[in-house]
Amino acid sequence: MTALALQSGSQTASDEAAVLEEAPGIAPDLQSILDQARERAQASGLPFAGGVTPDEAWKLFTSGAAKLVDVRTAEERKFVGLVPDTLHVAWMTGTSLIRNPRFVRELESRVGGKDQVVLLLCRSGKRSAAAGEAATKAGFTNVFHVLEGFEGDRDESLRRGGLGGWRHRGLPWEQD
Repeated sequence: MTALALQSGSQTASDEAAVLEEAPGIAPDLQSILDQARERAQASGLPFAGGVTPDEAWKLFTSGAAKLVDVRTAEERKFVGLVPDTLHVAWMTGTSLIRNPRFVRELESRVGGKDQVVLLLCRSGKRSAAAGEAATKAGFTNVFHVLEGFEGDRDESLRRGGLGGWRHRGLPWEQD
C-alpha cells in the first residue's frame, strides 16, 4: 500500500500534510479516478481528498470501490429524489438547515470506518465539500465529494437541474 501526501493550506495553521491512503483492492482504472481527484484537490488547496464527477462517482459506487453517502436532508431526498441504494447521513437537518452535531459519528458508523472510500453527495456540491472537510478533520482519509451534486448549479432562471448534477447527467435516481 502506498501513501500520497496532500498539502492542505486550510486544515491547520502550520500547514501540515495529511496522509491519504490508496484504497486496497481497487482496480487500477478506479484508483486512477481517485488519484486524479487527489491531485486536483492538492492543486486547489482543498482540505479533503477531492472531488469526483457524477459519472466517476457512479463507476466507483457500482463497482463497490466506494460508499455513496447522501448528505442532504431527509426532506430533500423524499421530495427531490435520491440515488437508489445510497447511505444517508444528513450534514444539516430540518427546514432551517441546522448542522447535524452527530454527523461524523454517524458517518463512521454507516460506512464502516474512517479508512473507507466515501463519496459525499448533496444538492450542488457545497454542503458535501463542507461535510468532507469536517470528516477529514475527524480522521477520515478517503473522503471525496461529488462535483455538481444531485441537482447541479442554478441556471439563468435561478432553477436547478439543467446545468450539471447527477440527474442532469442521466444517472440512476428515483423519487418518492
